[in-house]
Amino acid sequence: MRETLNHLKQNKTLLIIFAAAIVLIAVLAILYYSNKKKMEEMVTELNVEKMELTKEYEELALDFSFQTDIDSINNLLEHERERITQLIEEIKTIKATNASKIREYKKELTTLRKVLKNYIYQIDSLNQRNKQLTVENKEYQKKYTHIRTSMKVLEKEKETLKEKVDIASKLELKDITAQGLTGKNKATKKTNKVAKIRICFTIQKNLTAPVGEKTVYLRIERPDKSLLMQSLDDKFEFEGSEINYSSKRVIEYGGKDLDVCVYYKVDEGELMKGEYVADIFIDGKNVGTITFELK
Repeated sequence: MRETLNHLKQNKTLLIIFAAAIVLIAVLAILYYSNKKKMEEMVTELNVEKMELTKEYEELALDFSFQTDIDSINNLLEHERERITQLIEEIKTIKATNASKIREYKKELTTLRKVLKNYIYQIDSLNQRNKQLTVENKEYQKKYTHIRTSMKVLEKEKETLKEKVDIASKLELKDITAQGLTGKNKATKKTNKVAKIRICFTIQKNLTAPVGEKTVYLRIERPDKSLLMQSLDDKFEFEGSEINYSSKRVIEYGGKDLDVCVYYKVDEGELMKGEYVADIFIDGKNVGTITFELK
């Protein structure tokens, strides 16, 4: 009887142990499947997060794709695009379970967005400055054009004034006479007796004209338009060119009427019958002309 009771007690203990083992196994199984489900959900979430992160990097790469008129900034943008492309490739290769690495890429994404924001700010500032400079340049061009126009007007006025001064200061002659003279200074019109030609005139009073020493140049043309002259080297400047003269005389002009005579010594056989023309030049201007006849 006692043995039977002991046997029953042992069986009961075994049953309790067995039941406890089953319960423990069940609990462990539940925990395993629960943790497995959570792990699968976490992996799924991390995969989604990885895909979203990749998409955000691709969108950021597009944000860095704009171009500016500044080569140095374009080079920096190109460098950042290449860096983003490299990071996208790295993200694609990491395991979804590598949460720490994904966090690093998220942090890097935030940094790159700040970089982009800084570039946009710099570009905007440069564009604003460029607009300001464009406006200033237009104002400068406007002022420059106005100044040039004013200068042209002043130059024209100056030129007009100079022309008026030149006209006002030009010496004028009166009482111009021309005579052929013999060797004894007697008047003659016969070509075979003329030893010299005398051209006389009066320089009229002119308070506008410069006073002082002046050279009077005389040019006498024969009837055949040949110039009477002593030497081919006898030249003076007229209207930007050097021309020959027949004779010259240096005078002292004081602004008042001044009587002047200029002589040309005739070489033997130099003259011919007909009408002669004598031109008088002072201060580089033709101030008088007279025609006379020799027989």
